[in-house]
Amino acid sequence: MIEPTILLVLAIGAGLLLLAGLWTPIAGTLVVITEVWTVFSRSGDPWICVRLATLGAALALLGPGAFSVDARLFGWKRIDLQDRKR
Repeated sequence: MIEPTILLVLAIGAGLLLLAGLWTPIAGTLVVITEVWTVFSRSGDPWICVRLATLGAALALLGPGAFSVDARLFGWKRIDLQDRKR
């Protein structure tokens, strides 16, 4: 009975962090871990969990948005690609 409660608390915490835009890569990774755990621990249709895990992975890889708390605290990273000189 304790295991589903822990997963639920982790998922709620990660969702709140993502909503606030705080610790985006860590929260996205936490979403992926909880959803993959849910896929393998529960029977039934896994596609909702797979979609949520995919969204969590995308957010973890993309990082915070321009108006997030992470961007305000640590700055928004921008990568400029320059042409290769021959």
